[in-house]
Amino acid sequence: MRKLLLLLLLPFLAACSTTDIKSTTETPGINLAGYKTYNFLDATARNEAAFDAPPGAIDALKQAVGRELQRRGYRQAATPDVWVNIGVVTEEKVQTRQTNFITDGAPQYIGQRNYHWKSEEVPVSTYAVGTATVELVDAARNEAVWQGVAASTLTKDPEKLTRRIDDAMAELFERFPVAPRH
Repeated sequence: MRKLLLLLLLPFLAACSTTDIKSTTETPGINLAGYKTYNFLDATARNEAAFDAPPGAIDALKQAVGRELQRRGYRQAATPDVWVNIGVVTEEKVQTRQTNFITDGAPQYIGQRNYHWKSEEVPVSTYAVGTATVELVDAARNEAVWQGVAASTLTKDPEKLTRRIDDAMAELFERFPVAPRH
């Protein structure tokens, strides 16, 4: 019975992913499997102070990206083949709902048997969406060779945020052209 319930819920749970993979692009003619080492650009190069990321998000992103690259055979090195550049942008969004006749009252009388009711968007709450850009830059040529962009709703709970980042980077790197090594 539990297996049947799990099978029925699986499509629903998959549809509830909090990650939106915006894009992945790679430079044509580049063999990403030919690179063996990576490292992250330093904070001054990326100007991390300009990012409005939740506390710990940049470190969690670095750990998640490093884990995904290591799963694909890359190793971290002081003088890498590719630099990893991470950018984060956060945006406040407003959640709305559509008014309807049943829950939001009857039409208003405005004279001469003219009743009027109009559906409207009503603000309900606000939430934050974070967009992370992960870019691999060929260290020798200083050219971007791969870029992935993922967005997800943010949470103030540090553990949930770390899990969400891990899940987002795992989903993003599913589209990376180098498969994980088992």
